[in-house]
Amino acid sequence: MRDILERIQADPRYLEGLDCGRQRPGHPEGTIRGHVAILEQNLAALKHRVSDEDYWKLKILIHVHDTFKHAAKQGVPISDPNSHASLARAFLAEFCADADLQNMVQFHDEPFALWRQYDQRGSYNQERMRTLVDTIKDWDLFLIFMIVDGSTEGKDRSVLQWCVGEVSHRVTTRVDGTWILPQERA
Repeated sequence: MRDILERIQADPRYLEGLDCGRQRPGHPEGTIRGHVAILEQNLAALKHRVSDEDYWKLKILIHVHDTFKHAAKQGVPISDPNSHASLARAFLAEFCADADLQNMVQFHDEPFALWRQYDQRGSYNQERMRTLVDTIKDWDLFLIFMIVDGSTEGKDRSVLQWCVGEVSHRVTTRVDGTWILPQERA
């Protein structure tokens, strides 16, 4: 996995996306480069809880998941081939045949979208949740990535608590609320 990350980081398309971005709610760091740096700090705080293999998979997810926002069509669903998630998935597929990692990149924002539905309406699309549960295979890794990505300044940790709780009713996972990084860390 380490060699995959090194090849990704040397790719001109990856490098092009690093300095794109702007400050916005949940992303006060602005650029993708700044976001990646914060997520790497978050991963370092959890490193003692993950295997070496999972550490490198998480690093790949950190570096790929948002890197193509600058090239994406705005406002399209994640399934659209021009969404940032689809572009990132296609990019990752060039370096890594791991379908589950590709799915994690594709669906990394889906739990937040489901939480927003719940927060606004008091309910959420159960079919979308079932599809997500059926699509992701390594729920420990996906939840850890959610925590790494969701523990930044300006992001509400209650979203992570809700997601971990909803998922733990559906799949077996060792990840629970104790994994969530405290607000003051970010």
